[in-house]
Amino acid sequence: MATRESIDNLMQQCEDALRYAEDQYKQSSLQEHYNDDDYTKALQQLEETYQDIAKMAHSANSQQREQLHRMRLQLQQIQNSMILESH
Repeated sequence: MATRESIDNLMQQCEDALRYAEDQYKQSSLQEHYNDDDYTKALQQLEETYQDIAKMAHSANSQQREQLHRMRLQLQQIQNSMILESH
C-alpha cells in the first residue's frame, strides 16, 4: 500500500509540475514566440508526473486513488491545452 508520505510527495510533485506548466502556458499566450525549451520541458514534466501517478495508483487505497485521479485530470487538462496551443 502507498504510504501517506509517498502520496504527499507525489502530490507536491504534481503541484510543482502544474505550476511550471501553467507559467509556461501563460508566457506562450502573451508572446508570439515562446521559449521552446522551457515549454517542452514543462510538457515532459507533466508526462513524467502523469506516469508517476499511474504507477502510484497501483499501490494506493481507494481514497488515495481518487485523489490521484483528480490530480491526473488536472495534469491532462493543462497538457492538452499546451499541446493545442503549440500547434
